[in-house]
Amino acid sequence: MTQPRSRLTPKQMALLAAAAAASTTLAGCGVNTIPTKAEQAKAQWADVQTQYQRRSDLIPNLVATVQGYAAQERGVLVDVTNARAKATQVQVNASTITDPAAFQAYQQAQDKLSGVLGRLMVINEKYPELKSNENFLALQSQLEGTENRISVARRDYNEAVRSFNTELRTFPGVVWAKTVYASEKPMNLFAASETAQSAPAVNFNIAAPGGASSAAPARTPTAGAPAASPSAAPGAPAK
Repeated sequence: MTQPRSRLTPKQMALLAAAAAASTTLAGCGVNTIPTKAEQAKAQWADVQTQYQRRSDLIPNLVATVQGYAAQERGVLVDVTNARAKATQVQVNASTITDPAAFQAYQQAQDKLSGVLGRLMVINEKYPELKSNENFLALQSQLEGTENRISVARRDYNEAVRSFNTELRTFPGVVWAKTVYASEKPMNLFAASETAQSAPAVNFNIAAPGGASSAAPARTPTAGAPAASPSAAPGAPAK
């Protein structure tokens, strides 16, 4: 015998309708915006880490190649190796982006590595054989491409974080940030490194003792003074 279907009572139907209306209203008020933006920022953070790891993986082969042609540049090679080791020792995870101290330590380690890598890459100008080495050229190209990816990843991460942080501070997001998402914290932004704010200066000249330059400074003629002429031959009449 077929059992009669149970029907919703008017009260139950009213409760379901109210729940559906509330869900639509909450979605329209941006209740999901904060977690959505948080996940976007975390995804960009993961991309930053991926690109930095890619660069770190290139360095051992790069150092080995340079060492084969420019072993006397031991100081730069040691600095690069040490900077890489320190950068990889900094432990990071998803919580790093809301921890100012940990985030700053990570950025400083990576920026320092960028600086010493820049010194390593200009060495090839002093060694023509290294400059024409196919392996070095391939590694140089990969490193340049990775540096570009790092720049793009950091930019995209900063944009995602700015959007998330703004949502936490503006209406209606601030309402949800104070209630439903009270555990969410503002995220940290990458700042431009000190080396990025000034043009790099490369000088291979050896300074004279006492810090003076080995080359004599050029004289600037005084305004109105005649230009210096070649020395007259002995016995030549003065003009």
